[in-house]
Amino acid sequence: MQIPEFIFQIIEKINNNDFEVFLVGGCVRDLLMNKNPKDWDLTTNAKPAEMLKIFKDAKYENDFGTVLLPLKNKEGETENLIEITTYRSEKGYSDRRHPDEIFFEKDLDKDLERRDFTVNAMALGPLKDTKDFKIKNAQELNLNVPKNWFLIDLFGGEKDIKKKIIRAVGEPSDRFKEDALRMIRAIRFSSQLNFEIEAKTERNILKFSGSIKFIAKERIKDELIKILKTDLAYEGFILMYKTKLLRYIIPELYLGENMKQNHHHIYTVLRHSFLSLKNCPSKIWQVRFASLLHDIGKPKSRGEKNGITTFYNHEYIGERLTRKIMQRLKFSSADTERVANLVRNHMFYYDADEVTASSVRRLIRKVGRENLKDLMDVRIADRLGSGTPKAKPYKLRHLEYMMEKVQNDPVSVKMLKINGDELIKILNIKPGPKIGAILDVLLSEVIEDPRNNNKEYLEKRSYELDKMNLEDLRKKAKEAIEEKREEDDQKIKKEHWVK
Repeated sequence: MQIPEFIFQIIEKINNNDFEVFLVGGCVRDLLMNKNPKDWDLTTNAKPAEMLKIFKDAKYENDFGTVLLPLKNKEGETENLIEITTYRSEKGYSDRRHPDEIFFEKDLDKDLERRDFTVNAMALGPLKDTKDFKIKNAQELNLNVPKNWFLIDLFGGEKDIKKKIIRAVGEPSDRFKEDALRMIRAIRFSSQLNFEIEAKTERNILKFSGSIKFIAKERIKDELIKILKTDLAYEGFILMYKTKLLRYIIPELYLGENMKQNHHHIYTVLRHSFLSLKNCPSKIWQVRFASLLHDIGKPKSRGEKNGITTFYNHEYIGERLTRKIMQRLKFSSADTERVANLVRNHMFYYDADEVTASSVRRLIRKVGRENLKDLMDVRIADRLGSGTPKAKPYKLRHLEYMMEKVQNDPVSVKMLKINGDELIKILNIKPGPKIGAILDVLLSEVIEDPRNNNKEYLEKRSYELDKMNLEDLRKKAKEAIEEKREEDDQKIKKEHWVK
């Protein structure tokens, strides 16, 4: 992976002012994993006031020693925002969120000691005095950097990357007492990187899980979204369940923990919810979240009729609970509406033997054209999560076919660049069958050659058709249109394996 030239320039400028500076945290981890870092964070022994003298455009508006350096393009627009933080140590976390005291330090090791996990507690950069650090020349790691660049790894982060382990720096209990959000972050990194959480670190997440209640809901929400976006979202939520974090974040899920369902479900409501998340075909986090929550209304709607368990109207109860959960966790109104809409409509009725184009149009109007694919993905997740063998049975494939057919309306007069009202004015004739006949002929010609679908040609051609025997032309036009409709219909059916 290439380190951008502007990073080398920033480091060189700080070094030329007789200060140390290193890349630190996630960007170092990503470089060692041969990934492109999303952010470039630096740490230095220069104090904020000293950095502001070095970089005239920099800003310092916090108490944590972090200077923000905007990098602008030729037009004066900020393209990158680099964080440069003074070495610091911290003391006391009475609210389990923020340090009571912050101390600026002279030595790098003090700064690395305060970080969360070993894979995030490494530094990379030019080193004059090797001191007693555990170091490795960066060129040995196949990093494209100068010879005087070293990896400073005090806690075995490089080894843990090779082992694919998330391990707390020092005592896990100390790290989680300092900031309880680190417990969810451990799970998020596990899901993002496909790493296991080291046993002692995991035990301490379980031990201190209750302290997550001290964390701002916005911070928890951000971590949940990041987990839902990963390829291992299911594994992440199972870890939150095993460590009891989920009990404090979405306690509503636990109402279905031991609740059995009716004959076509082989799992409890909670197990089914997790498996629906696992089998959701969409990568969109809102759709995955809806797959997890789609049956959250079942415990409150449970009943019994003729010895069979029922969950009447659970989708409407689920919608209300989904809104409550997402509002509590400070999700945006738009995201809440999107997920709640999918939960409310996931039980849509569809029978391939009874369907008509108009009934499909009504479904589209009800859920919104933009939500059709998402709704189908939730339905597939629901079906696979119930333990049934087929992800997409015939009736769902048939629905997809009908949706595409209705949406595209591939052969109709609507596709023409001229309409009946315009023809009435152009030809100065009264509304009647003749207008429909002319439009059918024009459509057949546009189907034959799409280049004809322009206003100039269609107006000129309509004058000619107005003077002709339209009955014969209309008959031929209808034959051409029906042939094209059948051709397109067969193509769509084949795409969806529908006969």
